[in-house]
Amino acid sequence: MVNSRSVLLLVCTVLVVGAICGSDARHPSRSRMCCIKVTTLNMSPEVVGETYREQAAGSPCVKAIIFNTEYGQLCADPNAQWVKDLTANMMKV
Repeated sequence: MVNSRSVLLLVCTVLVVGAICGSDARHPSRSRMCCIKVTTLNMSPEVVGETYREQAAGSPCVKAIIFNTEYGQLCADPNAQWVKDLTANMMKV
């Protein structure tokens, strides 16, 4: 039987992969990876490492805090309380 944590992890992984892929139509040869969606779900148990980075909004990218996870990058809502709590104890890169 599939537990809810496994389903949540799968959904979030799919969101992360879809969210960090974007391209700059003005420069098709220059691919730009960025968050185009963010999660508000508390994913702090999945975050690895002690660093994060901020992403400014700029079409198609949205304002985001980017964490590393075992499965890749996680795009999180900078206004979510869990994100504020987590970044308070981390180093911005």
